Amino acid sequence: MTDDGAEAFDTLMAAADPPLIVVTTAAADEQAGCLVGFHVQSSITPRHYCVWLSKANHTYRVSLRSKSFAVHFLTSEDLELAERFGAHSGEDTDKFAGLDLDHDEYGVPLLEACPNRLSLERISLLDDGSDHVCLTSRVRSAHTSGDFTPLRVSDAAHLDPGHESEERAIQP
Repeated sequence: MTDDGAEAFDTLMAAADPPLIVVTTAAADEQAGCLVGFHVQSSITPRHYCVWLSKANHTYRVSLRSKSFAVHFLTSEDLELAERFGAHSGEDTDKFAGLDLDHDEYGVPLLEACPNRLSLERISLLDDGSDHVCLTSRVRSAHTSGDFTPLRVSDAAHLDPGHESEERAIQP
């Protein structure tokens, strides 16, 4: 892509300004979670949802051993959670420490502060060689506390990520 094309792409993506979510999962006795800006409904019937996980994240490595996930939709009041799950690495920080948690029947940590969430079952994982992988999932359940104003990518643009995309794992 030319520099002009890259700049145009960046402008278009900034205008999209998607809502931020926190994805959580667990495998064996290890739980993980990360801030995600790449996600979307991918089927109406049956209900499917796609989430793209950075290969640089601890959550990605745990996700390779899990079939169950939760997607927590952040509200405009959740910038502190966005920072906790987006600006720190789960390799050296317990992102769940001090948070009120529940766990679903699959052992996935649920953030009690985020009642707007989906419970997901992994169907497939697509690795096209880029810095993120696509997790395609079946929606097991959905929960909401009602209307809310989502926290958007632009609201958290000032946060420094816990890992740069160039740090992605070659061998998870």
